[in-house]
Amino acid sequence: MGFWVYMLKCRDGSYYTGHTDNVEARLWQHQQGLGADWTKRRRPVELVWCEEMPTRDDAFAAERMIKKWTVAKKEALIAGDWPLIRYLAIPPHERATRADGT
Repeated sequence: MGFWVYMLKCRDGSYYTGHTDNVEARLWQHQQGLGADWTKRRRPVELVWCEEMPTRDDAFAAERMIKKWTVAKKEALIAGDWPLIRYLAIPPHERATRADGT
């Protein structure tokens, strides 16, 4: 059995990150208001990203890491833009301006 780290987009545009062993069941719980208090107050929610991890510890570690990210970095993850994720991981004062202006 695998474990999943997932990200939901809430009605207010905020993101919620969690982990589970059953994405479909957990998404249903969030949609019914049975999930976290954050999503309960911001329904409806939409699953925008998920990735399977080999262990619950790995999924929990990924959840904790992603929760600390900026909105821009979360949206880069959703888009699968790994070069942008790497760029956004650099402290702002150490970044060189990218050719596309970001």
